[in-house]
Amino acid sequence: MTQHTGTLYIISAPSGAGKSSLVKALTDADPEIRVSVSHTTRAMRPGEVDGVNYHFVTREEFVKMGEHGDFLERAEVFGNFYGTSQSRLQQTLDEGHDLILEIDWQGAEQVRKLMPQARSIFILPPSLQALHQRLTNRGQDSDEIIDGRMREAVSEMSHYVDYDYLIINDDFAHALDDLKAIFRANQLQQKRQQVRFGKLLAELLG
Repeated sequence: MTQHTGTLYIISAPSGAGKSSLVKALTDADPEIRVSVSHTTRAMRPGEVDGVNYHFVTREEFVKMGEHGDFLERAEVFGNFYGTSQSRLQQTLDEGHDLILEIDWQGAEQVRKLMPQARSIFILPPSLQALHQRLTNRGQDSDEIIDGRMREAVSEMSHYVDYDYLIINDDFAHALDDLKAIFRANQLQQKRQQVRFGKLLAELLG
């Protein structure tokens, strides 16, 4: 039976909107959904693991990869570089896995041009007050950094209009259900079901 190609999902959100927590809960519930591990030059945060959260590299290593054309997209965010390996991404899709790419709107714009078949999802907080509270509760950043992230968030949120789906993360469980629904509906597309149930369809049609 022919293996279907997985779908690439671009998921973006301002820092503090809960994107990472939602994606983790989704992939915990469906291990067939994979998350693309990006390369970054930023410092590793407490609890993060190299090769799991990100591939942590030096600025020199990142520049060299870029010169070799290794990145599907890359961007500079808060003084750090982020990029996605095109070969690793395509390999996962070819294996039939749906793949999530967590990137900002700039990266999403680059990916859409190269992979227009990708589906995109934007996650918004229920209010600016809630967003500020979530950033403060992390306890990892200074007030100055939080203020900078808030200004950046307002700018980033204006790009939600470029995305296929919009999720408001007010109640986490409800937002997770919304996210699952998007993936589930796509998995039920006729072309994918035809591959999955090819034998049954042949039997039903005699």
